[in-house]
Amino acid sequence: MEHASDRAPAAPRRPEEADIALELLVHGVGGTTPQDMLGDPRTERVTGDDVAAVFRRADDVDAESRPGDYRDRPVPEAYVWCNLTSGNGARALWLLLLPFMVVNLAHWMRPGARGRVRTVRLHGLLVRLAALSLTVLLVAAACEVALDLAAWQCAGTPACAERHSWLGFLASGWWSLPGRRLALAALVPLALTGLLWYLSHRTWSAYESQEPLGRERPPEALAEQTDRTALGRPGFWYGRRLVARLRAAHTAAGLLTVAAAAGLPAARFDHRPGGPAALDAAGRLLEASLLVAAAAVVWVVCRRGRSEHRLDREPDDRLVRLLPLACLLLLAATLVYAAWQRPWVSQGRLPGDASFGALALAQGLLVIALAVIAHVLHRSHPDPRAALRGQGGPAVAMLACALGGVMSGGLAQRVADWLDGTRAAIPGPPVLLTWQASVIPPLLLLLLLLCAVLARQTWRLARTERAAVERDYRGDPADSARSRRIARTRAMATLTDRGPLLVGVASAATLLLGAAALAGALTTDRTPAEAGEPAPAFVQGAAETAQALGSWLIGLGFILFVTWGRRAYKDPSARRTIGILWDVGTFWPRAAHPFAPPCYAERAVPDLTWRMATWTNATGGRLVLSGHSQGSVLAAAAAWQLTPSVRKRVALLTYGSPLERLYGRWFPAHFGPAALSALHHDVDRWRNLHRPTDPIGGPVRLPGEYGPEVDREALKDPRARGRTALQPLPAPILGHSDYQDDPAFAEERARLLARLRPDLPAPRAQDDSGRSSP
Repeated sequence: MEHASDRAPAAPRRPEEADIALELLVHGVGGTTPQDMLGDPRTERVTGDDVAAVFRRADDVDAESRPGDYRDRPVPEAYVWCNLTSGNGARALWLLLLPFMVVNLAHWMRPGARGRVRTVRLHGLLVRLAALSLTVLLVAAACEVALDLAAWQCAGTPACAERHSWLGFLASGWWSLPGRRLALAALVPLALTGLLWYLSHRTWSAYESQEPLGRERPPEALAEQTDRTALGRPGFWYGRRLVARLRAAHTAAGLLTVAAAAGLPAARFDHRPGGPAALDAAGRLLEASLLVAAAAVVWVVCRRGRSEHRLDREPDDRLVRLLPLACLLLLAATLVYAAWQRPWVSQGRLPGDASFGALALAQGLLVIALAVIAHVLHRSHPDPRAALRGQGGPAVAMLACALGGVMSGGLAQRVADWLDGTRAAIPGPPVLLTWQASVIPPLLLLLLLLCAVLARQTWRLARTERAAVERDYRGDPADSARSRRIARTRAMATLTDRGPLLVGVASAATLLLGAAALAGALTTDRTPAEAGEPAPAFVQGAAETAQALGSWLIGLGFILFVTWGRRAYKDPSARRTIGILWDVGTFWPRAAHPFAPPCYAERAVPDLTWRMATWTNATGGRLVLSGHSQGSVLAAAAAWQLTPSVRKRVALLTYGSPLERLYGRWFPAHFGPAALSALHHDVDRWRNLHRPTDPIGGPVRLPGEYGPEVDREALKDPRARGRTALQPLPAPILGHSDYQDDPAFAEERARLLARLRPDLPAPRAQDDSGRSSP
């Protein structure tokens, strides 16, 4: 990669040198190879490394020294970034981080707002607290499995310990004391916390350490960019300091969760009347220390958000090192205290089951508060295209909490079944986890009904769409079967636009059913089947069915989750499938959760920005930034990061782009109408290609007269309905792929290159219709 220090003052350029043009191609989700992007089996890496790099055809490597050979065509370059999300087998571990990734998305889904700085900060604060609760939930689930189910219940029950020989040493001898079993079992959640810290630190060193292109801007220009979109701020793609702070806080929270699970039951036992005064005092000191440390963790999470207006290079070395270290020492002291000899017998469940209820209640309250804040922001600056009227963030945060609950409950349920089977020798996981599993069947039934309604609407739309297909292919030979297939594909593509309805119903139902499960667990302190015994036979049968089916479904989900992760670890093709999920979910910086999968855009956007800035500075040539699918989002983000002088030398060509259809609706504060209109104004020219059969890409829909300037009319797909003289064989329905094979692509690229000039472009001319002309 080129660096700022490599940019010597450019020598005077010859006119033929300045007339050279470059087309920088950026691929979309799923990845590809430079050979496929450039249409040549012989490619060479121009700059970059094995993770992300820029490639050219072997014949074009020295193109700048032969500008006369490229007067009629641009020099094609391919930026390949797929290994940022689907590299080695260790990426399969990222499946463990799925709830963290989802809650991090909620941070960026806030509605657009002007002049409400405090409200925006409160929105980010609530999401960060919800993210912290997910870390505590995951570590608490590991504590439930290792400390409660294995060390407390099974090892303390002779019938269960005899079935598992590997627990035999915990049932007798020095380790037989409950506190010592808990201290030893605490190593499991401690190892999990260490793994999360390691993954976060490793990716932080590789991704958040990529410094964006340094540039100075006058205050008035920075204020103007801030009003349009935050993606143009100098420090937007440099979250090194915040991620380090949050990593320290979440690591400390995980250590404190382990300490509380191992130490508080012992302290509760030592507070009994007549117990040793020294242990009682040590227990109270432990409780006070845990409370102070927890307050410090919450303070660190709440104290500072993102610094986007500048590159925040100030390190928080003391905080990053001392906070986890202090909590680790506190955990060590706690384990020594728990292992101290006392007349203690493990009976029933490990004290502390109420913590799962407290976590569920806190998460529900945070989601409700987040919904109120999102409503206030949306009302201050309404966007009719925003998903769920600005409630996308709270809805996704609720789903993240539900996903964390399902993973925690599934793990606990499967381990309990494995340890005890059907003998009922141990009490099993907390009652709340059983209640949460029991609400899964009605939730799935509701979603199945909604999917059935959407399927019927899609079928009706397909019938209606046949008339439009007949109009579009009026001159082609009649083919009713082919017309029905095209209409059905168009109708299926519209399902993307109904995604907000599905997410909204799922999140609302999850919130209500979760509240019902929490109320049932707290009021009865029994499983749903036990609580339904006094009720009529129908209610009792429904409760037993829901509990059994929920337990089976959550267990099946956990098994599929583990199987998918194992397959992804061994199979590169499966890893690429998971990589597609990360392509969409990890575009955004880790602003809420430091253990989320890393933001690949913090590497990709600086890569693109450095490449465009250094190439235009060295050659003074014309540049077309060409992005497909998710690559168009990266292209837009990189264009915003350029200085105005460079940006005016760049034209943007997007195709199959989700900029408005997905990002504009779900992330209105950053890709809303104002931001996309500003992008159209800032680059020299922008053209967008889309198809009615594409389920991902769509028109940009800029307001007013700017819409036709950017969006070309929808491309015909397929280009011919049946066999014609130009298409003797049936043309495929391409949908989201192969936009570059359409003649419209080459036509629009030629127009963009013709408009660009070696010097700054002239003002846009308009024809009689009011549209801009090349």
